[in-house]
Amino acid sequence: MSAKKPVFIVTGADLATQALALLGDYEVVYAGKTPTEDDLIALCRQHDPVAIIVRYGKVNGAVMDAAPSLKVISKHGSGTDTIDKAAAAQRGIQVKAAVGANAAAVAEHALALLLACAKSVVQLDERMHAGHWDKATHKSLELAGRTVGLVGLGAIGLRFARMAHAMDMRVIGFDPYARDLPDYVQSVDLETIWRESDAISLHCPLTADNAKLLNARTLAQCKPGVIVVNTARGGLIDEGALLEAVRSGQVRSAGLDSFAVEPMTAPHPFHGEKRITLSPHIGGVTSDAYVNMGVAAAQNALAMLAS
Repeated sequence: MSAKKPVFIVTGADLATQALALLGDYEVVYAGKTPTEDDLIALCRQHDPVAIIVRYGKVNGAVMDAAPSLKVISKHGSGTDTIDKAAAAQRGIQVKAAVGANAAAVAEHALALLLACAKSVVQLDERMHAGHWDKATHKSLELAGRTVGLVGLGAIGLRFARMAHAMDMRVIGFDPYARDLPDYVQSVDLETIWRESDAISLHCPLTADNAKLLNARTLAQCKPGVIVVNTARGGLIDEGALLEAVRSGQVRSAGLDSFAVEPMTAPHPFHGEKRITLSPHIGGVTSDAYVNMGVAAAQNALAMLAS
């Protein structure tokens, strides 16, 4: 009788075939698309995994305590705010993110949201489908020569910076951990980001220190008519303050892919606001990124288990 394989739990309903091919020595157990804390605790008690690959849901100390053999928590993506890293450290559990695996996908989506805001793509599409022809009355915003301020200069932020630079935008950025920046990215403090940016794009992780980084005070410091793009984490923005700034015109428009509470439920204050373009935290969800993140998450977990 063969020995039972050690278990990987995936907090999702699937994993890329290429990632599964790397995990042949393990049993892979799926938690489903919307696993609750109770779901994860029950699965951990049942299977006692050596590793968890985190796609959806949160992994906290209670989940970890239900898996005494757990050694690794590997994120299927770049953001680890859904993992209690302090609890993991206390228990000697390693945490690793698939940094850069979805950089192209998220940076492209951020650019798409920026362009949608500047060019009124969604609004003009709706008007055209309603039979209107607004050529004589509508003017979009030209981005060439304008300044984009990036908060976060990791793999995604730098990828976005390269695209913005190619569009002849001036790129300024804030990231206390960034080193060896390309010459077209000017490192500045946050006050300069607020003061000089015509558009602001968020690319940093969510921490206790930067929660609601964009709020009534910081939005008031921005140029009137600034564009706000967020493909990072919803908690970086005070949503009530942003809505007020959009309605007052202090913010020209916003393109948002992440929100304080996900999934967003109806009704939401952003619904019906024509100058807020919404997408369901899907910036990193492409067929290529799905494979890249799955493979990286599996490789990271295997490397940590072998160390």
